[in-house]
Amino acid sequence: MSPEEWLDVTIPPGIEQGQILRLKGKGGPGFGGGPPGDALIEIHIAPHPFFRREGDDIHVELPVSVAEAVLGARVPVPTVTGPVTMTIPKGSDTGAQLRLRGKGIRRRRQGKEVTGDQYVTLKVVIGASDDPELAKFLEDWAKKHPTDPRRGMGQGTAQGAAA
Repeated sequence: MSPEEWLDVTIPPGIEQGQILRLKGKGGPGFGGGPPGDALIEIHIAPHPFFRREGDDIHVELPVSVAEAVLGARVPVPTVTGPVTMTIPKGSDTGAQLRLRGKGIRRRRQGKEVTGDQYVTLKVVIGASDDPELAKFLEDWAKKHPTDPRRGMGQGTAQGAAA
């Protein structure tokens, strides 16, 4: 095969970064009139803007509004096969991780088809933070419901830190 020739290549599902595809007989001509060798193609996968792959699992960070996190909601979530609707439980916090079974990478492993999961990490976004009505509500609410989300962190000192 000359460098000017093109090959149509089917990339198998679930292929990973750095894997080598071997195309039998599609390489250069053999020595002394021998048969052509094999073409080797190293796979490089470009990063996705919001999906991250770990093995057969897909991870995505999903922005949710304060109202969706506090009250719960059904929201669309992107997956590698298209959007699905997912339920955000009431009282969800930033960092909460939800699983969509079977929405990860599909591939054949040891003769069986397997599919990973998709993990959705919630990221609560304030949105209209300059809304005076929201600010007033939160001022009143915070007075009645004091919380210390940093309790146990030593108030900015090395207290409680592992030595």
